Amino acid sequence: MNNSSIPRIFHFVFGLRPQREPFHLAYYLCLESCIQLNRPDRVYFHYHHEPYGRYWDLIKEKLTLEKVEPVEFISRFDYEDKFIQKHLTYAHHADFIRLEKLLEHGGVYADIDTLFLHPYPDSLFDNPCVLGREDPIRCQQTGALKDSLCNALIMAEPDSEFCRRWLDGMKDAFDGSWSNHSTVLPQQISEAHPETIHIEPPRSFYGFMWTSEDLRRLFEECETDLQNMYSIHLWSHLWWSRRRRDFSSFHQGKLRENYIRKVATTYNLAARPFLPTPKKSMISLFIRRC
Repeated sequence: MNNSSIPRIFHFVFGLRPQREPFHLAYYLCLESCIQLNRPDRVYFHYHHEPYGRYWDLIKEKLTLEKVEPVEFISRFDYEDKFIQKHLTYAHHADFIRLEKLLEHGGVYADIDTLFLHPYPDSLFDNPCVLGREDPIRCQQTGALKDSLCNALIMAEPDSEFCRRWLDGMKDAFDGSWSNHSTVLPQQISEAHPETIHIEPPRSFYGFMWTSEDLRRLFEECETDLQNMYSIHLWSHLWWSRRRRDFSSFHQGKLRENYIRKVATTYNLAARPFLPTPKKSMISLFIRRC
């Protein structure tokens, strides 16, 4: 019997905007690596618009699907930055939903652009809540650097005090920016209530940060020392589009099965064991065509 504070349940939030492209291989690899390595009791997939495509067909039977609604506060918020309002509000909806689901069920929340490398150690599940540190972020209003706890990976017991304080403070902290409510606020709560949170060093969950240099190390270079990295975050919003080049020349169109199988990069070598077998991929494609 598992007596840990944090249950072996994983949560993913996806599909908070209309799905116009098939479910991507990178998302499949996130879920498959989670299931194979961590062997969770259940994997919740919280969505509003259900994905489609052959990689979705391959993975969805392993998931517990739960439809969720957009967050009314975010839908009504008057953004000053219209670019964020147009392109990134899905992430703000997810910021609220992830905490609501963790408070309800407990477990582990991870962004869908995660790749799991090693099982999370049992000791982490004995904490009331776990977050990982990321590099300091620059305040969009003042330009000052602020300490930051990333919300791309959250482990929490049901009705965690830390998550409760975080969710209760989110609306007041929300200013339309990427980080004030999602990474700066949990840092502030951790300073005021350190007994409610365990903080992992960056390497545990964020061994490759959101810098151009680290994205190059991840997708273009080949590093094999992934010791003490339990999972990596891909920061996909910075490079996913073919048109975006300010952080990386890499883009989602390059991540295909053949590329991952044949090209030796840090990400490819880590992801390769979780690729679907060619037979499974062909069967899924055949079924869809029929």
